[in-house]
Amino acid sequence: MSCCYNSHMTNTLPTAGAERVPPAAFHIMLKPRGAICNLDCKYCYFLSKEMMYPGSRFRMADDMLEDYTRQYIEAQQAPEVTFAWQGGEPTLMGLDFFRQAIVYQHKHQRPGMRIHNALQTNGTLLDEEWCRFFHDNGFLIGLSLDGPRALHDAYRVDKGGKPTFERVMTAARLMQQHKVEFNILTTVHAANADHAVEVYRFLRDEVRTQFMQFIPIVERDNDTGYQEGEKVTNRSVTGEQYGRFLIAIFDEWARRDVGRVFVQLFDVALAAWLGERAGLCIFEETCGAALAMEHNGDVYSCDHFVEPRHKLGNIVDIPLLDMVRSDQQWAFGQAKRDSLPQYCRECEVRFVCNGGCPKDRILMTPAGESGLNYLCAGYRAFFNHIDAPMKFMAAELRAKRPPANLMRHLAQRDAELLRLFAAAGRNDPCPCGSGRKFKQCHGKA
Repeated sequence: MSCCYNSHMTNTLPTAGAERVPPAAFHIMLKPRGAICNLDCKYCYFLSKEMMYPGSRFRMADDMLEDYTRQYIEAQQAPEVTFAWQGGEPTLMGLDFFRQAIVYQHKHQRPGMRIHNALQTNGTLLDEEWCRFFHDNGFLIGLSLDGPRALHDAYRVDKGGKPTFERVMTAARLMQQHKVEFNILTTVHAANADHAVEVYRFLRDEVRTQFMQFIPIVERDNDTGYQEGEKVTNRSVTGEQYGRFLIAIFDEWARRDVGRVFVQLFDVALAAWLGERAGLCIFEETCGAALAMEHNGDVYSCDHFVEPRHKLGNIVDIPLLDMVRSDQQWAFGQAKRDSLPQYCRECEVRFVCNGGCPKDRILMTPAGESGLNYLCAGYRAFFNHIDAPMKFMAAELRAKRPPANLMRHLAQRDAELLRLFAAAGRNDPCPCGSGRKFKQCHGKA
């Protein structure tokens, strides 16, 4: 589920005050097997989409593959195009399908255009042949792994309810052996949310990945599988938990791994502190340039809104570009900004958060206004926590110095704090600046 590193980092629709123009580039999450998967992850939001297509073979036809490839390439005005393959489990299509996809990409590729492929997988079907193909064709792979064995297997099980950890680790080792470029996508949920540093160190030291994403599970508790209702399941992470999770990982990363390990959310934040656009759809002011297409050609406004009311049409009947720039899609994208409650508009971290993903805006603000993000408490705590380090790294970059200098800066600051802690009395103000007495703050340790 969800996307490979950077694959949702494209949003070229206009923002506030901009003239309405067709997008120069847009992004499609393509689901050639629909919601069909060989796993039965307990929190997966997409498995229920199978019910939308009763009687379907759930397999993209060859002529549909070529038609999509042609339309997708023709509609892009950017010099680079990324095909994003997702599911369900896209590797269930088999290797021959992807070999043919490469043939069609080369057939319709414009002179000077660069084509990339990104594929999100649970990894359980990968073998030597798959990995050779990925390497030879430059695929970027997103591998789903939720942490060490017990944390991963808590929810990520197969159709028989059996654990999948060993199979996923085998996939990671195979890709490393074949020099396949891959990143780890970790969902943050009730089972692993309180084990942030353990998860991070496992991915860094045992999996030995340099690229990580941490995606919060906010799972609606309803019978439809759609984004409706205000209740979430007990598998969901809370906003406060997610904030603590991110803070704990950031503090470890900022002291040891800047420039060596790349965490998607930290990269996005640094862009915002540099005054640039976030580049990740959930934190953009508007959305609408990241769509989804089902196995039969049906196009939806967003991967998280594959629902009848957000269907834009089918590429057999309506050209893909016409759906992307339709009034319906425009309204969907602008609603992200226009529905933002006043509480968010006045927030000190709006410049980086922008209210988060619309799918999670299910709470009421303190003033009783609807549309507050379920993860607001976590986002606000995290973005305020990283303010000083982000300002430091942004200043280093502007001065053409490496942001990794943050690690030395924090080491010096930590050493000074330890010296001040050693000299502080129990009833003195805590040297950390919290405003609390030392005995009620760092003195507890």
